[in-house]
Amino acid sequence: MADQGIGGVISATVADECISPTKKMKLPSDNVDNDHCDQLKKNSVHDSSLSLANFHMERVLDVNNTRKQIFVQGTFTGYESPAVVILEKKVFPEDNIYLKRGFFNEGTIIRKSFSNDVYGNYECFPTREHNGLNTTIIHPASQKHLDKFIRKELYLVDETYQIYKDVTLPHLEENDTFSLQWIDNIFSHKAEQDKIIYEDEDPETGFIMLPDLKWDGSLATLNILVIARKKIKSLRHLDSSHLALLKNIHQKGTNEIEKRFNLPASQLRIYLHYQPSYYHLHVHFSHLMFDAPGIFCERAHLLASVISNIEIIPDYYQKAVLSFVVKEDDPLCKKYHEKGIISMINQSVDN
Repeated sequence: MADQGIGGVISATVADECISPTKKMKLPSDNVDNDHCDQLKKNSVHDSSLSLANFHMERVLDVNNTRKQIFVQGTFTGYESPAVVILEKKVFPEDNIYLKRGFFNEGTIIRKSFSNDVYGNYECFPTREHNGLNTTIIHPASQKHLDKFIRKELYLVDETYQIYKDVTLPHLEENDTFSLQWIDNIFSHKAEQDKIIYEDEDPETGFIMLPDLKWDGSLATLNILVIARKKIKSLRHLDSSHLALLKNIHQKGTNEIEKRFNLPASQLRIYLHYQPSYYHLHVHFSHLMFDAPGIFCERAHLLASVISNIEIIPDYYQKAVLSFVVKEDDPLCKKYHEKGIISMINQSVDN
């Protein structure tokens, strides 16, 4: 039940160690003991009457200004184990009646900050009922939770092709722990056969199209993945010999989406990631109105631009500087630092 002090909606989450048998199959490295899970649950704040007045803040782990989230570490009265509380602003409703009742009424307080010509800046306090927060509480929180939510410094790498050959590629080859067997399973129809939207079986220019795992199925958040049949690591390995493949993906991919979802190519964002999350060439198709993860300029490369670049300079991606972001706890980030490619904040400084 929500604490009246914040008017929030509390979504209780027990520690990630206690996962379902299905997820255990997907995460074999998390050797979880069932007795340990039961013990965690018995010592969980979720088993008692919950009040955020009993939460003692210790530190802010991170703030996400884009999603309007704050992640706070602390403890609850009567419990020694740490907790993580996540507060998130709710999405505004689009229903006119809901907006009138919750925001445009006499109970809403509005205070003027300043005005200039036709523009006015105000603070607005909606009625209590509609001033809630989505709230997630993780307790007991493990060290993995704290590590997951704590702010990580980001660093921009301007990678030349020489840096790629000397540092990035050797690191990837030495630390290639992510199996791509799941991709082979899709192409051989051993897995996810029922999810396939379209398939081109040509060994050179063929591909398979299926929903991205994160797509919720609604048209507004359309997010489709196209995986090339030919084994190509990434954008860095593309040249003029791959133009037919890239053009085939663009043409047939947009045609299929327009036919199935009535979305024209002009309403699609079609892009590749560099660096990608896995090293087998794949292309993302998403609704232009959807702010999908990873669409920022330091990671996403529009497919149309990639094709054009290669048409102008056949080995463009073996010459170009490609910029991308790495996190401070990424071993590759440390290698860039050791090689003098990036400068890092002195970690001994107390932030």
